[in-house]
Amino acid sequence: MASDTLTSGEYIKHHLTNLTYGQHPDGHWGFAHTAEEAKEMGFWAIHVDSMLWSVLLGFILFYVFRKAAKNAHAGVPGGLQNFCEWIVDFINDTVRGSFSGRNPLVAPLAFTVFGWIFLMNFMDLIAVDLLPWLAQLFGQHVLGVDPHHVYFKVVPTTDPNITFGLALGVFVLMLYYSIKMKGFGGFFGELAFQPFPKWMFPINLVLEGVSLIAKPVSLALRLFGNMYAGETIFILIALMYSAGIVMAGFGGLLQLGWAIFHILIITLQAFIFMTLTVVYLDMAHQEHH
Repeated sequence: MASDTLTSGEYIKHHLTNLTYGQHPDGHWGFAHTAEEAKEMGFWAIHVDSMLWSVLLGFILFYVFRKAAKNAHAGVPGGLQNFCEWIVDFINDTVRGSFSGRNPLVAPLAFTVFGWIFLMNFMDLIAVDLLPWLAQLFGQHVLGVDPHHVYFKVVPTTDPNITFGLALGVFVLMLYYSIKMKGFGGFFGELAFQPFPKWMFPINLVLEGVSLIAKPVSLALRLFGNMYAGETIFILIALMYSAGIVMAGFGGLLQLGWAIFHILIITLQAFIFMTLTVVYLDMAHQEHH
């Protein structure tokens, strides 16, 4: 994106706006041409860029590990097999340390959550302007639209729709296994009859209900907040490139330093989401008396 044609505020807003498809106020369906139009489309609008990257990265994760599994052999392993086996061993050790029950779904789920979220977070390390600029070129020369009306966010986890979707999936599994392992009565009893005496069940129900709902909400907001803040810092640093040679050089050093530090952030956020998923499922499998 040519930042010299936009003010700093417009540049930031452009980078933080999704490519949105939905119903316009006049009733017709199409892509939003401005950030304001994207907001007016409401709940049923689709963030096409978030969906595109999340599905594509999920396919890449599946393809790479499937290829490694098909080519695995008992001899001296290659680099890809070594890497994949290291990731699988790491996931298995984490699950063994956090999950006390027996469920063949938990380890594959933990692997999927960690690998998928890590890849989505990793998109934050790609140059801020590169992919949006390519999308603008495509929109201008192939689709014939104004490049300033082409929005393209490339980090799916900076979209709360993605993080809440992941968290709601975990929440559904929590409810399913809580009811499956304890029965509906046992699950309701956990919510209504603790921590205070049974006659205080309305208070218990409110407190435990809030605690239950807070789990997926905190999962989603923690991941979204950290990744959104990190992406915003990258965008702010990128503005320095238009402020002269000295500031551009300083911005380059800041970008490098923040990117190196951000490697830890993207890995840690994927690990935290995975670990809490396993812990929540472990709690769903335990029966409290």
